Amino acid sequence: MKNQSRQNTPMSREQTEAKAEVIKLGIDIHQRQYVVVQQVEGEAPKAPQKFTPEAFLRQAAKLKQRANRVVSCYEAGCFGYVLHRQLESMGIENHVVRPRNWDEYGSKVKTDGRDARELCSCLDRWLAGNEHALSIVRVPSEKQERSRSLSRQRDILLKEQKRLQNVGVSSGRYYGYDLPANWWKPCPFRRLEEQLPEWFLDLLKPFRDILLVIGSQLKVATAREECKANRKLPVGLGALTASVLDEEFRDYTRFNNRREVASFTGLCPSEQSSGGTRRQGSINKHGNPRIRSKLVEFGWRLLQFQKDYKPVKKWQQKLAEKPKGKASKKKMIVAIAREFAVDWWRINTGQIQPEDVGLRVDYPTAYATRAVREGRIAKQYS
Repeated sequence: MKNQSRQNTPMSREQTEAKAEVIKLGIDIHQRQYVVVQQVEGEAPKAPQKFTPEAFLRQAAKLKQRANRVVSCYEAGCFGYVLHRQLESMGIENHVVRPRNWDEYGSKVKTDGRDARELCSCLDRWLAGNEHALSIVRVPSEKQERSRSLSRQRDILLKEQKRLQNVGVSSGRYYGYDLPANWWKPCPFRRLEEQLPEWFLDLLKPFRDILLVIGSQLKVATAREECKANRKLPVGLGALTASVLDEEFRDYTRFNNRREVASFTGLCPSEQSSGGTRRQGSINKHGNPRIRSKLVEFGWRLLQFQKDYKPVKKWQQKLAEKPKGKASKKKMIVAIAREFAVDWWRINTGQIQPEDVGLRVDYPTAYATRAVREGRIAKQYS
């Protein structure tokens, strides 16, 4: 009788609800609201739900108790990797994915709920083995992320400097005065004080005060970044360029082959091929824009400083066979930059030495790097 009464006793809710194998979450994130679509195993996705950031974390903790595995994804963007690290700390497997246009059929209807549903659907296909359903973004460590932010800070300062000095130049043109690009620096501005009326100088002085502060901060940021590349580099590759490449590549060992490296630069040609026709166009720009600009800039310097570099010799020989046009030379620079990116990856992963591909190396001539070698500012920027 006791055994029979135990069998008839109703079980608790936790005992009756079996754990799901996997729960998938597609998250469309905003500053004050997350829109989430949930899919339990192979069932149809549920309707979108709205949460505040705090409420979503509480809901995610509950879902973790209801499933053996919870997998989520959201698009990379201005909110960084804060949510990713919060979910990872809770034991939830999260993926940050490359942003894209989720309106595949051109319906011209975009809502947060639709985006979350498409994220969840693509995550389901990606987990089923379709590698092309999502493009996963590699999440840097917190140390790498902070170091990269400092590197990008210099670019922000430089852009702001150019913007404000252009404000001064355009103001001069408006009133009929021809100002040099560096009008705000001490020597040029002293000459302007002797030539321009007082009312116009009063117009320039607020911008100049800001530019002087930005200029001093820019020198500090430049020295800091150049110190990071205190090693022998290919001649023509400055310490600042090498530092940017190191910060943006982050970890050279994460690439498995030369195709992945070339794709990351965005310097691969676009292609439209069908049937027996193959047509390649301009570069696809599918990659890191800071790396791409630095590589193209260095490609021009390779022609001047590295004439024995194998890709330079190869492409100069090709162009010698036909007239050099402006378009042909640009294509050559892009190809050299792409090949150097692969060689730079091979050098930094120990596969080859610079001399193996005809690169001459030496310490860069940047002031900060020289100062570090002499021990003048090692303590400040180490």
